[in-house]
Amino acid sequence: ATGKPVVSDLITGVLSGKPTIILAYPVRDPADRVVGAVGIGLNLARLQTLFSSIPLPEGSVVTLTDAQSRVLARSREAERYIGTVVQSTPSPIRDVPATQTLAGVDGIRRFFGNAIVDRGPWLLSVGIPTSVAAARIAPLWRRNLAIALSAIAAIMIVSLWFAHLLSGGLGRLRSSVRQIADGDLSPPSKSKVPNLELAQLQDGFITMAANLREAHQALDHQIEQERRMRETLQSLQRQVVRQERLAAVGVLVSGVAHELNNPLQAILGTVELLERDNGLRPEVREEIAFIKTQSGRAREIIRNLSRFSSQQTGPPALVDLRDVVAEVVQLRQRDLDASSIVLEVDVSALRKVYANFTEVEQVTLNFVINAQQSIEATGRNRGRILIKLFDVGKKVRLEVHDDGPGVTPEDEPKLFQPFFTTKPVGKGTGLGLSVSYGIIESYGGSIGHRGNDWGGATFFFELPIIDPASVPPAPSSSGTSTDDPAPVLQRSISPRI
Repeated sequence: ATGKPVVSDLITGVLSGKPTIILAYPVRDPADRVVGAVGIGLNLARLQTLFSSIPLPEGSVVTLTDAQSRVLARSREAERYIGTVVQSTPSPIRDVPATQTLAGVDGIRRFFGNAIVDRGPWLLSVGIPTSVAAARIAPLWRRNLAIALSAIAAIMIVSLWFAHLLSGGLGRLRSSVRQIADGDLSPPSKSKVPNLELAQLQDGFITMAANLREAHQALDHQIEQERRMRETLQSLQRQVVRQERLAAVGVLVSGVAHELNNPLQAILGTVELLERDNGLRPEVREEIAFIKTQSGRAREIIRNLSRFSSQQTGPPALVDLRDVVAEVVQLRQRDLDASSIVLEVDVSALRKVYANFTEVEQVTLNFVINAQQSIEATGRNRGRILIKLFDVGKKVRLEVHDDGPGVTPEDEPKLFQPFFTTKPVGKGTGLGLSVSYGIIESYGGSIGHRGNDWGGATFFFELPIIDPASVPPAPSSSGTSTDDPAPVLQRSISPRI
C-alpha cells in the first residue's frame, strides 16, 4: 500500500520449512502505479556459509538480529540459534552501543562490534571471544609496557645526566665564588654549561670578577701612588736639607778658592822674579820651575772650582768641548788615581757648540762621577773610564764609557727621572742625570745611554755645531762676575727639571 519495499518478520517457509524472511518489492506499470508485488524469501540458515567465509579469530561469531533481538543469521550453529532471543528486554536498535562486552546465546563472553543495517532494520554484530582478544592484546600490551618502561628509564637517565651537568655548572660557580671570597681575583675559566640561563649566570659572574679585579688593581695602584708620593715627599724633604748643606759647602768652597787665589798669585809672582836671576844654579832653576808648574796647576783647580760653584752660569757662547773635557779631567784625575781607576781621553772633535761652558761641564762631570761610583760599587781594585769626543755630521758627540756593572733593563726607562738613583743613601741625590737631560735638551741636543763592549755603561750627549758668524754678540759683563762665590748645587735644582 505504501509502494515501498517491505521486510517481513522471521517466519517458517511454507515450502522449505526453514526459517525465512520475505523481502517484498512493489511492481509498477508504466504509469508508476503499483500493480503487484514480488516476494523473495531468504533461507537464513544458508547465510551461515556467507558469514563463515569472513576471516575471523577462532571462536568468533557473526550474528544478525532483528528489532526484537531475535537471531536471524549466525556464522556458527545457525540452525540451533536462529530465532533465539538474545535479550529478553531488547533495546531499540539505534540505541545499541557500537562496542560492548556480553555473553552470547552460547554463553561465551565476547567483545562485540555492532553495525545497523537500515533495510531491516537489523543489527549486525561481530563478536570475538574475550580470551582470544586478551591473547591477541597481551603481546601488544607487553610491547607497550616495555616501550613505556624504556621511555621512563630514558627520561630518568636524561634527567640524571642533565641534573649532573647542572650540578657541575653550579659547583664550578660555587668554587669560583669561594675562590674570590678567599681573595683570589684571578679570572675564572669559562666552561660549557647545559642551558642558556647558566651561561648567562656564568658570563655575569665572570664580568663581576673582572670588575672586582680591576677595582682591586685600581685601589692597589692608588695605594702604590700614595706610597710613592709619601716617599717622594720624604726624599724631597731630605734633599732640601741636603741641598741647604751642600749650598753652604758651595759657598765655603767658593770663598776658600777666592782666598787661596791671592797667595797663589803672590807665589807665582815671586817665582817669576826669581827666574830672572841669571846667577841661579841649574838645580835651583829646576826647583823653581817645579814650583811654578804646581802653582799654575793649583790656580787652574781653584779657577775651575770657582766657576763650577758659581750660581750665575752666564749666557751661552761658543764652547770648545775639548776645554770642557780638559777641566773635568783636571778636577777628577786625583780622585780617580786614588781609586785606581784609569782615565783615558780620546778627543778628535774640531768644531764648537753654542752652549754655556759651566752647564756642559756639569753634565760631563756628572757622567764621570757616575762612572766612577759604578766601578767602585763592584769592589774591584782597578777600573777604566774612557772619554771620547768626536764629530758626528752636524753635531759633536761626547761619550763616557766605563767597565762597571752596567744598567739593568728594569732601570733603563727611569734613568733620567728626577730622584731616581740606584746608589746607597748618602751617595746620590737622583738629580744629576735629570738635570743633565734638561741642560742638553735646552740647547737642542740629545742625551742617552747604551751598553758597551766592556760590559759596562756608556752615557753620551750630542750638541749641534754652530757657525761662529751666527753667534749673537755677548751681553755686557758689567753684572756680577761668574767668579763670585755662590752655592755649588743651586744649579742642580734648575727649573729645567
